[in-house]
Amino acid sequence: MSASTALVRILLDTNVLVAAFATRGICRDVFRIAIAEHRLLVSGTTLAELERILEGKLRTPAHLVREIVTFVGGQAEVVTPTAPAAWPERDPDDRWIAAAAIDGSADVLVTGDKDLLDADHAEDLRVVTPRGLWTLLRAGPGAPP
Repeated sequence: MSASTALVRILLDTNVLVAAFATRGICRDVFRIAIAEHRLLVSGTTLAELERILEGKLRTPAHLVREIVTFVGGQAEVVTPTAPAAWPERDPDDRWIAAAAIDGSADVLVTGDKDLLDADHAEDLRVVTPRGLWTLLRAGPGAPP
């Protein structure tokens, strides 16, 4: 899964996207790599949550929030799952994120959510942190997640 060998389908969860626009750091770098070198996936729910968090919790001006959400939606393949995944068991909201990754045929789901990271799932899907994705894409297919 090296950046130079294959296009990777990457689903970023809401918190990774929020961090990509609210801070400098690994989440911003991962977002840039996803749109420049791979295929970014998001769910419609993720876009709505991104808007709500940027505007509500972070008090980002509404016009800037609209620009960000429009930009992300334009750079990504928007996936709309019809049913939640069976995992993770603890948080029903996380099941929709997992479902978007599965329905969108994501290779990698990027999250900081411990329930998703620790979930036992049968799908052929890697669930990694932003740092794990960075390592995976830059170090090659044998790198640890």
